[in-house]
Amino acid sequence: MKTALQIFFLFFISLFLTTTAAAHSVNLNSGEVVHLKQLTADLAQMQVVFVGESHDQKAHHDAQLQIIRELHAAGAEVAIGLEMFRYDGQDELDRWVAGKIDEADFAKIFAGHWNRWDLYRGIFVFARDNGIPMVGLNIPRKYVRKVARNGFNSLTDEERAKLPLATCNVSNKYRDFIRRTLDGHPLDGTAFDYFCQAQILWDASMAEQLAAYQNDNPQRTVVVLAGIGHAWRHGMPEQLERFGDFSYRVLLPEIPGRLDLNHTSADDGDYLLQGLEAGPLH
Repeated sequence: MKTALQIFFLFFISLFLTTTAAAHSVNLNSGEVVHLKQLTADLAQMQVVFVGESHDQKAHHDAQLQIIRELHAAGAEVAIGLEMFRYDGQDELDRWVAGKIDEADFAKIFAGHWNRWDLYRGIFVFARDNGIPMVGLNIPRKYVRKVARNGFNSLTDEERAKLPLATCNVSNKYRDFIRRTLDGHPLDGTAFDYFCQAQILWDASMAEQLAAYQNDNPQRTVVVLAGIGHAWRHGMPEQLERFGDFSYRVLLPEIPGRLDLNHTSADDGDYLLQGLEAGPLH
């Protein structure tokens, strides 16, 4: 009898640890763990879903693909917005989704926009195989670099006509974020303002592209894949509000010690994706 009880107890503990160790999402408004089906049902009602990433983390990209798969399986008309592709490459993206470019050639095209095709391949192949539109959101980096060096007013009239206004009229929280982005290379005064303007320009330009696509395709749920600094609520989502009243959710991957329940709130996003290294979301 004692042996049977011990076996049952060990089985129960093992089951408990397995369940709690599995990847899951936490609602940052309520603090509750949300089942994948509940998460999908909520996201499917949105016009835009921002899913943040650390670019070099495979687990983050696996979670992004899983969310796209779940929304597609639930019947949502999904599109995928990409930080990692400039808007001037949209024709190439369209040809990829249409199956008019083979993978070897497209991997070379991708390398002209971003790196680590191997990490993003699953997402791109799923989009192609299921006819899911992909939307390039990023802007040519020359504009961001120019503003970071000399400010928004250094742009020519022709350049400014193509871009949204970028000023550093931001909250202290956003300023703190910019300082963390500088990672030990502090800037002060005008230099800080120029760097801040560049970040705002980057977020606002991607938000403008996103808004234009959503306005033309209001039936779509656009899943936006972007770095955490762009995906958090005060990045691209906040800039999106300049261009219209869009419903959206923000999903951020947990990074222990930096982006976890001790350092993240509903002011940063709607859901925290925990334990992604353990496997698929549950």
